[in-house]
Amino acid sequence: MPKRKLNEKDVPEALEESPAAAETTISSSELPKNADITFASLDLEPRLLRGIRDQKWSAPTLVQKTAIPLALEGKDILARSGTGTGKTAAYALPILHHTLRRKDKRVTSSLILVPTKELAGQVTKLAQSLASYCGQDVRIQNLAGKESDVVQKAKLAEFPDIVVATPARAAANMNNGALSLKSLAHLVVDEGDLVMGYGFKEDLDYISQNMPKGVQIFLMSATLSTDLDAVKGLFCRDPVILNLDDLEKDSQLVKQYVLPCGEEEKFLIVYAMFMLKLITGKSIIFVGDVDRSYRVKLFLEQFGIKSCVLNSELPLASRLHIVEEFNKNIYNILIASDEAELVGTMNEDEKRPKKKAKTESGKSDSGVSRGIDFRNVSCVLNFDMPSNYKAYFHRIGRTARAGKSGTAISFVIPKDKYRKHKPTTFAGAEKDEEVLKKIHKHQKEGQKIEDWKFDMKKLEPFRYRFADALRHVTKIAVREARIKEIRMELAKSQKLSRYFEEHPDELAHLKHDQNLNHPAAIQPHLKHVPDYLLPGGRKPQDIGFVSMDKPKPPRFVKKKGKKVVRGRNGKIDPLKTFNARGRGKK
Repeated sequence: MPKRKLNEKDVPEALEESPAAAETTISSSELPKNADITFASLDLEPRLLRGIRDQKWSAPTLVQKTAIPLALEGKDILARSGTGTGKTAAYALPILHHTLRRKDKRVTSSLILVPTKELAGQVTKLAQSLASYCGQDVRIQNLAGKESDVVQKAKLAEFPDIVVATPARAAANMNNGALSLKSLAHLVVDEGDLVMGYGFKEDLDYISQNMPKGVQIFLMSATLSTDLDAVKGLFCRDPVILNLDDLEKDSQLVKQYVLPCGEEEKFLIVYAMFMLKLITGKSIIFVGDVDRSYRVKLFLEQFGIKSCVLNSELPLASRLHIVEEFNKNIYNILIASDEAELVGTMNEDEKRPKKKAKTESGKSDSGVSRGIDFRNVSCVLNFDMPSNYKAYFHRIGRTARAGKSGTAISFVIPKDKYRKHKPTTFAGAEKDEEVLKKIHKHQKEGQKIEDWKFDMKKLEPFRYRFADALRHVTKIAVREARIKEIRMELAKSQKLSRYFEEHPDELAHLKHDQNLNHPAAIQPHLKHVPDYLLPGGRKPQDIGFVSMDKPKPPRFVKKKGKKVVRGRNGKIDPLKTFNARGRGKK
């Protein structure tokens, strides 16, 4: 790779493409349909194959079996592949393979740049799992945490083979001399469009300027956008572009449904879905903002339905803990908003709002719908429609992963029903129909959105209960619920533990607040659904597309009979069973 030229502002210019170094673009339709490709046939290091077996991966995904052979040949790769298709392993395995084959073991040879701390943690965890049989031959260090510069400098002094960091942390450690790129052989920019969108352009410029020649580049993203083109211009000259449609993640595995309804009817339908078991398994409910998250949570709690909220106001460790609890099936319902900072929270020194690039829609992509790994999600419920069609596809990418099927249900507010029920109105719902048209337009081959045939008349008996529960979820209740959760996190904070030891009265106040009455009064009778409310004479399958309850086996009825009295030895005692009339005792 030639040395990059600097302009008058000392910023590396985008590399110009020469006729001899034209880009190679490979699409899914051009790939040979070879179903016999296995991880063993990719000529990976045997110790990595043992790590792959521990992950229980049966076969490489489309992006993996396409990118890994090219990466082992040393080619630059720009891969566009959907969420949940194995992009991380597609670059991690070749890097680990080259690291094990490298002779010089005391240099940092690979740098992986990610936009958020959560993604850095996931990438580090996966790479360490794949290298679990490599011992000290592969050392991986995550610099995206909140450690001080002194701690990170000490970690880098051991020359880890692979460094995972946000661009801001990598640039900061390069600037203070802790991180050296002199021996760099591989550079990865994961979720490249988000890296640019989060305002890391200056850091990427600095890294590009100080990068040596001949570094192999991996640019991975779920979309091809102008932001990704900017990253490509900084680092790549003639990459192999993999524009993959994820044929193995069959788009037909995601069954998409849309349901036009009124604003308050959203809550009624959600009530029916979970109380009557219209949908089963783990679900993610996407809403428009954090207030809506708590409104839905408090509403479901009225009926004894447990759920958790992924709240951007909570510390990073708390949010990761919530995701972990959801993945461990402690909660089956997770409610999340579309705020980019929800999983994209950065340190104060990493935020650059003035330089933040804008996406094509004018808003940043959904933070929670990209990057974070939610396991075994069977249903994605768009309680509030996203602001653009791209966010919609990222949302539904949370389900139907690794060959499993899934369902995506979207509530759409028609314009004639918008703002008809002000207590439950969401401003973004005004453009629901416009967004839905764009979603229909950008459906891939094999994908389609069907109307969910839901008979609202059969839910009429539940309207009184639904209205009673919704009436208790007020703005004050939502505000108090948010404050209460923050107070609970403060009480559990390790950083504040010493302060609370010195000021026990303040800790007592926080704990006292935890024991206050619930923000929205729970009515116990709402937890149960009487039989007389069920439509169609207890035939719930007529309501939706999934059966509501399972048939119960008939109970064993004990027949009445004569009481037999036995003695200690187990024999019948005739003296206690005989009466004067010569009949057994009754």
